[in-house]
Amino acid sequence: MKGFIPAHGGYHNLLSFEKARIVFDATFFFCQQFLHRGDRTRDQMVQAARSGKQNILEASQASGTSKETEIKLVNVARASLEELLEDYRDFLRVRGAVAWDKNSREALFVRKLGWKKNTSYETYRAYIETRPPEVVANIIVCVIHQTNFLLDQQLRRLERDFLSQGGLRERMTRARLAARAQSQGEFH
Repeated sequence: MKGFIPAHGGYHNLLSFEKARIVFDATFFFCQQFLHRGDRTRDQMVQAARSGKQNILEASQASGTSKETEIKLVNVARASLEELLEDYRDFLRVRGAVAWDKNSREALFVRKLGWKKNTSYETYRAYIETRPPEVVANIIVCVIHQTNFLLDQQLRRLERDFLSQGGLRERMTRARLAARAQSQGEFH
């Protein structure tokens, strides 16, 4: 008989986590390089990027015993990255810099970088660490959009999985009924 707690964890295998880690590393670099040390936005941006990454990790770990917690934490990750996205948009807007159109040549180039397998900050390092702040902000915006797209897909999948498989209590009940049926079958 199978147990009722499914395999969980494995966040390292999630594309959303991979992208969120890139967003965190890039944001950390961006804030160190382009924002003043005393600027509160600097800390808030790093914390929003960290929250996006860490909540995916925590959701993955919680998934074995609470689908509700998993869904809530993935949503918190998504919300944190949306907050970070607005910080980058603000950075560009208040400086009079152009935000790239999603179909611009530059945005398409960055998106194409993200299609490679096993991407990491290293995939983007040469572009992030050698370009002016407006370009770097736009690069990170593109990666945040990719990450948010993946998180939206993940939330839809979690919803479908919950509707078809239920949560922990339903799995516990099914497992208990199966164990009872098996033990009754042994006595007949």
